[in-house]
Amino acid sequence: MVPGGGEQEAALDRSLAVERRLRDVPPHDLPAALRSALAEHFGAEAVELLMADYALTELCQVSTLPYTNEPIPVEGTTPGDAFVAQAATFSRDGEKVTGYLPVSVRGDRLGVLAVTLPAEPEPPVWAELERFAEAVAHELFVADRDTDLYIQARRSSRLTLAAEMQWQLLPGRACTRPEFALGGQLEPAYAIYGDCFDWSASAQKLAVTLVNGMGQGAEAALLTNLAVNALRNARRAGVGLDAQAELADQAIYAHYSGAQHVAALLLQFDLGTGLVDVVDAGSPRLWRLRDGKAERVEFEEQLPLGSFEDTVYTTHRFQALDADRFVFVSDGVYDAVGPHGELYGDRELAQAVVVTADLPAAHVPGAMLRELSTRRHGGQAEDDAMVVCLDWFGPTPLPGRGNSAPVTAAR
Repeated sequence: MVPGGGEQEAALDRSLAVERRLRDVPPHDLPAALRSALAEHFGAEAVELLMADYALTELCQVSTLPYTNEPIPVEGTTPGDAFVAQAATFSRDGEKVTGYLPVSVRGDRLGVLAVTLPAEPEPPVWAELERFAEAVAHELFVADRDTDLYIQARRSSRLTLAAEMQWQLLPGRACTRPEFALGGQLEPAYAIYGDCFDWSASAQKLAVTLVNGMGQGAEAALLTNLAVNALRNARRAGVGLDAQAELADQAIYAHYSGAQHVAALLLQFDLGTGLVDVVDAGSPRLWRLRDGKAERVEFEEQLPLGSFEDTVYTTHRFQALDADRFVFVSDGVYDAVGPHGELYGDRELAQAVVVTADLPAAHVPGAMLRELSTRRHGGQAEDDAMVVCLDWFGPTPLPGRGNSAPVTAAR
C-alpha cells in the first residue's frame, strides 16, 4: 500500500463532496453552501466571499442586500494583499488562522475567499482550499447568468445607466494564456460612458478591440454598444479585419447617418507567428515597451467608424517580439488636463509605461489610471479613460506551421 494513500483518498473524497455541493445549489446559495461544506469537512468557523469592486480598489462582502456592508480597501489590508499578489495571505488571532485565497479564473481577478480555521492546518489543506477558491470563481461566472447577487456585490455604490451598459459589454478585465496576458480598466468606474475594450481568442488568433464612442452619458454608451456588437458580429462571421471595420462602419452610418462616429483600434494577433494585423480607425493609441524603452507605435490613421457611407479600410501589419508589452490608451488619458492646463502628453505616457514595467499586465491599467488621478490632484475627470495592457510572451507553434514570417513595420 502506498504510504499516505488513505489520506490522499480522504482528501479526494472531501474535495469531490465540496465541489459537488457547489454545483448542486442555486446560484444565489453559493456562499451558504460553501460555509456549510467547509464547516463540515474542514471545521471552518467562518467563510466569507469578498468581491472586487469595479474600480478594483475595494473588496465587498457578498450579502443579501447590496451596499449594506463596509467595503475593505485593497491597499494596505491582508485581504487586499492576497488580491493584488494573487497569492494566499494569512492573519492570526490566537490559535485561529484566517486564510485569504484569490478567487480568479483564467487570469481574471474576481475577489478573495476568506476562510477561518480553529488552528493552523497542514500545508496541503491550504492548497486544497485554494483549489476551492478557483472552483468558486468558475461557479461565479456561471451564476452571473441567473442572479444579480454577485454583480451587486461588485459595486460599493450605484452605477450610472451608461456605466451599467458599458460594464456588461466587457469580456472581462483580465485574461491569460501561454502566449499572452491581458488586463483592462475603465475610469471613472461608476460613471463610464463611451470607452470600451473587447477581446476574443481562438487556437490561432487573438482579437483585441479598443473603442471610443463620441458623446456622453447613455447616448455614448448606446453608440459604443452598437459598435462593439457590430464588430463582434463581423468577427464571428469569419471575415478579415478590414471587412470587420467596413461592416461596423456601415452599421453605425445606417443608424446615425454620419452624425455620430466611433474611434476604434482593431488588432488581430497570430498566435503561431506573432504577426499582428491592425486597422486604425481613430483615437485609441498604442505604446510598446521593448528592452526597457517605451515608444509609440503609429499607423496610418483612417476615418472613425460611421463617419461616411461605404468607407474602405486598409489593414497594416507589424511583428510582435517575445517579451513585448503593448499599452493601449484612449483620449481620456492622453487628453487629460493637469492642474495648470497642460495635457498629459507623450512624455508622461512613455514614463508611465516604463514605471509600471515590473507589474503584471492585469495591474498596469489600474496603476496608470491612479497616477492620472493623482496628476489631477483628485479633480473631476473631463472625459472617461481606458487603459489596456497586453504582454506578449511569444508564439505557440501550430502543427505544420513555422514561426518565421515577413514583417511589415509600423512607423
